[in-house]
Amino acid sequence: MKKILPSEITPENIYLSRRDFLKSMGIVTASAAVLAACGPSAPLTSSPELTTESAGTTPAAPMANTDELGDPLNSFDDIANYNNYYEFTTDKQRVADLAEGLQTSPWEVQVGGLVNNPKTFSIDDLRKFEVEERIYRMRCVEAWSMVIPWMGFPISKLLAEVEPKAEAKYVRFETLVDTDQMPGIKKNPWYQWPYIEGLRVDEAMHELTLMATGLYGKDLLPQNGAPIRLVVPWKYGFKSIKSIVKIDLVTEIPTSLWMAAAHNEYGFYANVNPEVDHPRWFQGSERRIGELGRRETLVFNGYKKEVAHLYKGMDLAVNF
Repeated sequence: MKKILPSEITPENIYLSRRDFLKSMGIVTASAAVLAACGPSAPLTSSPELTTESAGTTPAAPMANTDELGDPLNSFDDIANYNNYYEFTTDKQRVADLAEGLQTSPWEVQVGGLVNNPKTFSIDDLRKFEVEERIYRMRCVEAWSMVIPWMGFPISKLLAEVEPKAEAKYVRFETLVDTDQMPGIKKNPWYQWPYIEGLRVDEAMHELTLMATGLYGKDLLPQNGAPIRLVVPWKYGFKSIKSIVKIDLVTEIPTSLWMAAAHNEYGFYANVNPEVDHPRWFQGSERRIGELGRRETLVFNGYKKEVAHLYKGMDLAVNF
């Protein structure tokens, strides 16, 4: 895979200025835009903003270069060089170097299980989905966070292609396992590889749940989960599985890698909840990468209005 040099990344000031210009022309509404194809030069069309105030409507005073709460985007450098990806290393600042040569094309994602129309999607098939820009907060269970301008498409569109059966209750995701390209797998043999994660079908079908294919106007880099990853912004970051190769619709709760490794620390739902501490990390506040000090953590990572109804009647303390 060709290494993307810093000079090839759309400079942030140009990226943000372009978004301001498009917004002024009425092409972009706040922090979500629909692109007709992958890549920074694709034509843009309008799309309703997804906000914590009123999902699906355009806010009265959209903020072009922030999330809907007014917080600025993290820099591309932050996002590309501070990563959790244990298949490569447990050192966040070494992932980018070790993942540099990951081959992401050709690539296939097999989607099956309890579906009427199982299908294998090539990377070209995935690029045919209409891509949207979504600015989301990402909150790690380790109590750090970022604001990231993702590009991708709702997973509901992919699932519609395979037609889930009525008896399907959960969606199971699986990451690439390649010991030749991923040195962390051999160095961390106590984990039950491959990396597995899961969602309830209704969580997966929610409009905020994204299959991300890029960020900052470029295709994903390997350290960020290239070529395709899950983004579930109201859950802790470990739920947003990277470099997906397989998706199955199933009847039972999938046992994730982290559930298998430490069931007393990691549960299935893992919704961001500042009132429930992880055994090793206080969850009431977080460190936004690039900022000094700490900020208050919001329940559901600030997406309560959109997703709280999914858990009506449930004990929200059951996160881990």
